[in-house]
Amino acid sequence: MPETSVAHEDALEWAVGRGIGALAEKMGFEWLEFTAERAVARMPVAGNTQPVGLFHGGAYVVLGESLGSMHANYHVGPGRLAVGVDINATHTRSATEGYVTGVCTPLHLGRSLTVHEIVVSDDQGRRCSTVRITNHIKPLG
Repeated sequence: MPETSVAHEDALEWAVGRGIGALAEKMGFEWLEFTAERAVARMPVAGNTQPVGLFHGGAYVVLGESLGSMHANYHVGPGRLAVGVDINATHTRSATEGYVTGVCTPLHLGRSLTVHEIVVSDDQGRRCSTVRITNHIKPLG
């Protein structure tokens, strides 16, 4: 159990209550699952495309950073803050309709750093992007 002392079944409620931020909200971010083991959310392709109709590469990164940062902050608990210090993404397919869904899993949950991998897939379950984010943990305030 993370140091938040939030019960496992209340993790999604914690995430929804904390808020995801104005940018992710504008892009249509929607929580699907949030546990100590993983976080899952989706975004619509419509409204988040490049001029040629492909889901924007930066939108994959917004989805990945939102998931990874929120999960890292759940891990660190009260009195500390996880802030992103590195993020990278490899895009392997282009979504053109429907939704993309990000599944975030921790690779490392330490006392000073967290690393998460976010696999983003289209509605057919095909991997479109792989995002990795590293968060630094520091005292809040």
